[in-house]
Amino acid sequence: KLAILKLFQNESEITMMTTNKLLSFSVLLFLVCIYPVKSWLPSPKTCSTKGSASFTNALRATASSAIPAPEENASTSVGDEAKPAKMSKKEVLKQQGYKEGGLFTFNTKYGFLNPYAIYYGITSIFLGLFWYAALWGCQLLYFLSGNRIDKRRRLVTFFSQVWGESLMALARLRPETEGLDKFKEFLKTNEAAMLVANHNSWLDIPFVGTLYGWGSNYKLVSKAELGKVPILGKAIKLGGHIMVDRSNRKSQVMTLRQGMDLLKNNVHLCTFPEGTRSKSGRLLPFKKGAFKIAHKVGAPVIPISIGGSAKAMPYYWMFPFRPSRGVAKVVIHEPISSKDISEKELTEQVRAKIIEGLPEDQKPLNE
Repeated sequence: KLAILKLFQNESEITMMTTNKLLSFSVLLFLVCIYPVKSWLPSPKTCSTKGSASFTNALRATASSAIPAPEENASTSVGDEAKPAKMSKKEVLKQQGYKEGGLFTFNTKYGFLNPYAIYYGITSIFLGLFWYAALWGCQLLYFLSGNRIDKRRRLVTFFSQVWGESLMALARLRPETEGLDKFKEFLKTNEAAMLVANHNSWLDIPFVGTLYGWGSNYKLVSKAELGKVPILGKAIKLGGHIMVDRSNRKSQVMTLRQGMDLLKNNVHLCTFPEGTRSKSGRLLPFKKGAFKIAHKVGAPVIPISIGGSAKAMPYYWMFPFRPSRGVAKVVIHEPISSKDISEKELTEQVRAKIIEGLPEDQKPLNE
C-alpha cells in the first residue's frame, strides 16, 4: 500500500510540474507571439467587430501601413549605395583648416592657427610696437607744429612702409611680381594714379603697399571698419587715408572730394573696388566710387591682379598659415587713361585687365 501511495504521489508531482511548465510556456508564447500581434491590430474605432470581413479589411490596412513608404528621392535599385550626409559650411571649413595647417593646427574664435601663424603673429606684434611708437611720435610732431609740418603725412606712410617691408622679409611673404619695372618707371613721371586691385586675403594690403617702394606717397581707400584694428587703425587715421562709411551718404560724398583732392596734389590712391574680400576667391562685382574719382580728375587707373594670396591666408585663418613666396603672384598692368572715355568704359577695361591676370580659379564664372 505504501508503495502504491508513493507511486500516486510521484505521478501527482509530475503532473503538477508538467502543468507548471505548460503554463510557463503559454505565458512565454503570449509575450513573444500573441502580444506583438495584438499591438499590430487596429483599435476598436478603426476595426468593427460586427463581421469578419470588416475585421479582415482593417487587418490588411494595418499591415500595409506597417510597411514604410519609399522616400521620394530614394533609389530602388539593389546596387545603389546610400549617399553620405551633406556637411555644413562650418564643418567643411573646419576640415579644410586642419588639412591646410598640418599636425599642430588648432581653431580659435578668431580663426585657425598653426606654428607658422603663431610666428607671424609674434613677429607682426613685435614690429608693430615700434610702428606704434613712431606713430605717436608723428602725432606729437603734428600737434606741436600745428599741422604745418608734413601736411601730406609722408612720415606716417614711411613708418608704415618700414613695418610692412620688415614683416614681409622676416616671414617670407614677398610675392612674385610681374610688371614692377614698368610701374617704377611710371612713378618717376610724378603723375598720380589710382591703383585698383582684386581682394581675397588680408595679405593683399601689404602686397600692394610694398609696390610703391620708399619714395612715393600713397593713400588707401578703405572701409571705416579698418579704423578699429589696433595700430593699423591709428596709422590709417593719422596718415590721412580715406575711410568710407558705406551706410552714410555724406561719408561717400566726402570720400569723393577727398580722393579728388589727393590725386590733384600728386598723391597716389589705392583701393579694392569689390568692397570686401572674396571668400570664394573669384572676382566680385565692382563698386563705382574709385572709377568715379579717377574719371572726374582725369587720372590714369592701373589694374593689379593678385593671385594666390588666399592660399597663404584664407579668410578663416587668424594669420597666414604658410609663407606666400612661391604661392602668390602680383601682376601690374599698363596704366589705362581715364580721358576721352566714359566712366562705364573705364570700369569695363580695368575689370577686363584684372581678370586677364588672374588664375583660372579666381576668374568670375559668368565673364
